[in-house]
Amino acid sequence: MGFFDLDPKKSSETSINTGIKSYNSIEELISDSDVIDIVTPTLAHFDCAVLALNAGKHVFIEKPISHTVAEAEELANLVTSSGLKLQVGHVERFNPAYTSASSHLSKPVFIEAHRLAEFNPRGTDVPVVLDLMIHDLDIILHTVDSEIKEIRASGVAVVSETPDICNARIEFENGCVANLTASRISLKNMRKTRFFQKDAYITVDFLKKQTEILKMKDIQGEPDPFSVVMNLGEGKTNKEISFEKPTTPAESNPIRDELFSFSESIINNTEPQVTINDGLKALKVAYMILDKISS
Repeated sequence: MGFFDLDPKKSSETSINTGIKSYNSIEELISDSDVIDIVTPTLAHFDCAVLALNAGKHVFIEKPISHTVAEAEELANLVTSSGLKLQVGHVERFNPAYTSASSHLSKPVFIEAHRLAEFNPRGTDVPVVLDLMIHDLDIILHTVDSEIKEIRASGVAVVSETPDICNARIEFENGCVANLTASRISLKNMRKTRFFQKDAYITVDFLKKQTEILKMKDIQGEPDPFSVVMNLGEGKTNKEISFEKPTTPAESNPIRDELFSFSESIINNTEPQVTINDGLKALKVAYMILDKISS
């Protein structure tokens, strides 16, 4: 195990503090490795991934997969031709709040996502759409089984050179609508998505790792005296409301879990849980949103 960083001082300090070997070049690190984990700024993702793939190494790469769609497409071609594994670090797929909710998600008709963060200079090399909103884009694209019909978006740059706040509305061919808001200059942190579907409302709090599920069903016969009943009016079948709050393991670690899943895909020669095509799809939609902002 080892790492490479451009800053020699940080490399030396980290190596001393962790006992992990610091390499003098990325080429030396790649040569000694079986798997490469790319956690550089987005602008360097493509070059590092190309070096690793051309050297025959499996790659885990943080989101967004690359700085441009063209770069991501080239990486996809390299992965296909090489037969190597590449997983994209859309870590929210492994958030216990989402994994608890996923089995209850079925054809949502409206989705509302808020991802708000206090300002941090790290990540401002890319717009907030690529820095924060792309997490929710991956979740929504993974959940909604439909092609996109239309996108509307607006955003403004406040403290950096690219949009720091963005709102996007995505309409899908199946009728589902997703409304996403992302900000990196908020006074508080929030990472919450609400899914509305027929007879169900599901809240996923990615920050607190909590899920709340509210379901309604037709009342047949006499309702449970302890249940909550929604009276829909004369001539209509009343609904019984149930509430569930699944427990999530306190020791859950989505970053550890995504890396473990990647190692399993290599060992068992199976498809990674978040494929390069997933990362490419999210990146394409992110740039569609950015195009709407600039037009």
